Amino acid sequence: MSDSDLIKLYSKQILNLAAAIPHLGTLDAPDGEAKARSPLCGSSVSVGLTQTDGAVTGFAQSVKACALGQASAAILGNQVIGLDRATLQRGRDQLNDMLTKQGPVPTAPFERYEVLQPAREFTNRHASILLPFDATLAAIDAADRA
Repeated sequence: MSDSDLIKLYSKQILNLAAAIPHLGTLDAPDGEAKARSPLCGSSVSVGLTQTDGAVTGFAQSVKACALGQASAAILGNQVIGLDRATLQRGRDQLNDMLTKQGPVPTAPFERYEVLQPAREFTNRHASILLPFDATLAAIDAADRA
């Protein structure tokens, strides 16, 4: 990876997002919890959440990831309250398509993922970017099983 590729990949916007991840920590009594880990890079995201009528009402996350994974956690964390599983799954699918199939930027409320378009070229970073969605969806599934 050249220096110019790194500069493009780790833009100021991405670094600012990575420094401002919302909902860090844990919930006292989550309805569901899950951890997602990328075996390729070792990044991980743990999520605890509460739900009411299928919508996320409380959310906490622990993020141990590269700046791209952290930026993704920040974007998702800023939008997750009030969303249901179907909306989150759609966002994850659209983000995956943006990264792997040169698809369009995810639709609202996930359009801020546009900032991660330069990561398309770096397939080894895709799993880290998807971790916040993967952990959140798994936490919802855990809550639904409880």
